[in-house]
Amino acid sequence: MTAPPPALLLTRLMLRDFRSYPALTVSFGSPIVAVSGENGVGKTNLLEAISLLGPGRGLRGARMADCARQAGQGPLPWAVAGRFDSLGNGPFDIGTGTPEGGPIERRTFRLDGAPVRSQAELAERIALVWLTPQMDRLFQDGAGDRRRFLDRLVWALEPHHAREVAAYENAMAQRNRLLAQERREGRGVDPAWLAALEDAMARHGVAAAAARRGLVGRLNAALLGGITGAFPAARLDLQCMAATALDEAPALAVEDGLRAGWAASRGRDAAAGATLEGPHRADLLFTHAPKGLPAALCSTGEQKALLIAVVLAHAGLIAAARGFAPLLLLDEVAAHLDARRREALFEALAALPAQSFLTGTDAGIFAPLRGTAEGFRALPGALVPDSDLPVP
Repeated sequence: MTAPPPALLLTRLMLRDFRSYPALTVSFGSPIVAVSGENGVGKTNLLEAISLLGPGRGLRGARMADCARQAGQGPLPWAVAGRFDSLGNGPFDIGTGTPEGGPIERRTFRLDGAPVRSQAELAERIALVWLTPQMDRLFQDGAGDRRRFLDRLVWALEPHHAREVAAYENAMAQRNRLLAQERREGRGVDPAWLAALEDAMARHGVAAAAARRGLVGRLNAALLGGITGAFPAARLDLQCMAATALDEAPALAVEDGLRAGWAASRGRDAAAGATLEGPHRADLLFTHAPKGLPAALCSTGEQKALLIAVVLAHAGLIAAARGFAPLLLLDEVAAHLDARRREALFEALAALPAQSFLTGTDAGIFAPLRGTAEGFRALPGALVPDSDLPVP
């Protein structure tokens, strides 16, 4: 069955001196794009370039200098540009890269040729979600990785969420510095200054916790409704003191509680060199719902299936809420899936109003997509059409 056209489609990608690509211009015409090729030829670099067209630091979270192609004289200025077709709003262009004549460590954005003042402007136009092999460790790694994963999902649905998180973390960093100064110098700092920072933390922290809590609830409802087809439903649980408090009290009361708690714990936090409690300690727990088994105890294949289920449910939520689904960047996503689940994934992607980019070392795994997806073969510094997957 042919997928309906997505509300947001990347139709052209241009790279200049980005990672392993000296120069590349490629056009896309399908809701599903499959890229195969050997390890090290630049498949993940291609997905990273697309991810940098949205807000944030991309799927690798790399330093901007690391995105530059290396030459004899060192890293080169780099650029990535994409042309998007947005149904109902017409085409638009996003570009990013090293500023003209500026340092290689900086990065600027342009939207339809005009400078972008805030990444929130981009978040209003585009959303991206990705799965990479590194995320296979999400269930074994620390809470911070799972919290950042959740925040990316929230950001795609609520573009202003990133500002709440950034404002909270900035106020907390200032509070930590003041407490460290007080401990180091042995003299008190202005309590009104600390109170003002704790007030900002409370306001922005509760807003961030509420957004996380809201998305977890919506994802659980979508997963319970069977939106993910053959993939096992995940059950998500948000461990966060502020989010839990919001179950019982209004936001203003929760803010008051956080302010009082931080004021009372200044001495303890100064000794620890960190703020020990707050929304920045939140964790996202996954459970294999049919088995009632924590994801950390599931097999590698089950863990991958749970992550895919969450991403598919999330894409459906975005499409319903914002009128366009996020671009899905799925790097080696089929590596730990058996043939039945691979075909179920391809069927689910074809049914979504979203554009998906998939990579894999074995072109044969994309055989079920023949006639549905657009195929490319990645070569060193190049991308060529794959005749085995003609454009549908």
